Amino acid sequence: MMPAGSPLDAHLTNLAAALTPYRRCEPQVARWGADLAHRLVGGGRLLVAGNGGSAAEAQHLTAELVGKLHDDRQPLSAIALHAETSAVTAIANDYGYADVYARQVRAHGRPGDVLLLLSTSGTSPNLLTAAHAGRDAGLTTWALTGPAPNPLADACDEALTVSSADSQVVQELHLVTSHLICEYLEQELPAALAAAGAVRVPAEPPPAGRLASGPVRTGVEVVLDGGAGQQVDA
Repeated sequence: MMPAGSPLDAHLTNLAAALTPYRRCEPQVARWGADLAHRLVGGGRLLVAGNGGSAAEAQHLTAELVGKLHDDRQPLSAIALHAETSAVTAIANDYGYADVYARQVRAHGRPGDVLLLLSTSGTSPNLLTAAHAGRDAGLTTWALTGPAPNPLADACDEALTVSSADSQVVQELHLVTSHLICEYLEQELPAALAAAGAVRVPAEPPPAGRLASGPVRTGVEVVLDGGAGQQVDA
């Protein structure tokens, strides 16, 4: 039995207190996961950023998406912006640390992509700058933060906030959120793939000088110079 007032007892007490309000986040987490499934299957990408422990959690999430959570599946495009160390240090040196993520968002982000920003405090200047850059570039911006209100939650299109004053508990529930996003994404993936397959790209016209109809030739076609246009199929 753990002693009352021990670090373990205090930590678990804080975690347990945050779990009940966190359960109410399920509809939002499920919606984010399903939304990501359709966006990523459709050719979009997820950009993720954080500082310190939140940076580690950002990279954990992108690893699950590029790799897999459970069963084998196609890789999905997800980039942890802090992991591009040469870019981070160059941008910090040339433009200042507040721009280390915003400049990458402007470089990599496209309209329809998702930018997910993780912060226990919701006040990090480099994440706030990234949020504004993302919205200006037409990205959908999401935040995982500690208690609301906070500037980052206000700067993003949507925020999932963890009601705990303990930053360790906030980070632990951010990790739970990352895993659940992947769970809901993989659950939605068959429907997303079916929807993507239903979108047919119009066939391009045949190149000039080439007939659009006729039998399709298979194998390797060799044209013999001096053979009066004769062709041999290999």
